[in-house]
Amino acid sequence: MAVLEVINLKVEFPTRRGVLTAVDEVSLSIDAGEILGVVGESGAGKSLTGAAVVGLLEPPGEVAGGQVFLQGRDITHLPENEMRQIRGDQIGVIFQDPLTSLNPLYTIGRQLTETILTHMKLSPAQAKDKAISLLHEVGIPAPEMRLNAFPHEFSGGMRQRVVIALALCCDPSVIIADEPTTALDVSVQAQIIALLKKLAKEKGVAMMLVTHDMGVIAEAADRVAVMYSGRLAEVGDVRKVIDEPKHPYTVGLMGSIPQIGQNLKKLPNIPGSMPRLNTRPLGCAFESRCTKSSEICKTKIPALSSVPEENRQAACWLFQEENEYA
Repeated sequence: MAVLEVINLKVEFPTRRGVLTAVDEVSLSIDAGEILGVVGESGAGKSLTGAAVVGLLEPPGEVAGGQVFLQGRDITHLPENEMRQIRGDQIGVIFQDPLTSLNPLYTIGRQLTETILTHMKLSPAQAKDKAISLLHEVGIPAPEMRLNAFPHEFSGGMRQRVVIALALCCDPSVIIADEPTTALDVSVQAQIIALLKKLAKEKGVAMMLVTHDMGVIAEAADRVAVMYSGRLAEVGDVRKVIDEPKHPYTVGLMGSIPQIGQNLKKLPNIPGSMPRLNTRPLGCAFESRCTKSSEICKTKIPALSSVPEENRQAACWLFQEENEYA
């Protein structure tokens, strides 16, 4: 059984001009020790998917359909007090900017120990020992001394390590990491990616890694889910998707990344832009930018289905019979 399973998730935003669907029929599953990379350009719905899973959607956003299962338990519409307990206990969250995740007025030690004491039955001394152990585990030198430091006394990379330690406080079974390396320089990015991979494998944590950076996905993820305009475009093993993309959007995405040894005057790009939520076409949202579109693409949305002879899925009419979803 998957540790985290998302089935036909739909996120909507009611507005004065109608309801906008930001995430539409998204289904994902993550096993213990697995890192699932969720990638897509800005506005694709990847961060909203992660926020919906942990119950952190900003109003008026709401889960309008689908289910989220954590170790077989439906947590989709739990009361906020129950969801808050699950967030700290069974699901850890790593946000993009560590400065917004840490209280600037509290020491690192206080923030860690308060989180531990809230969710675990430990004495203050035991909580302090666990906090020191966590800081050591995420690679912060001299953790006994740094326990009394404030967030502004840490570098960006060290602050992100503290945020990871906070996410690990109660030994969660799932971690949602939303753009955890975006605000960091390249060398620190590599260290954080290595740390996330180590934690997933050694602790058996199921991790959803949300990012727009295919380099991060290639280095960290086991499987990748490519999102476009609120829907899944392609899901599969990370190496297969990167080396042999099937969906035309993924092909364009991979083609726009420079390769070592290429001698190009200009990188290929995908013409046009992703449609706004209120101007989505009737059919495939990528149709106007696709070089392989046909008439059915303009009127019908392709479902995510298996690519023949491969262990992956793509939402494209190239891999489906027209009458299958007619």
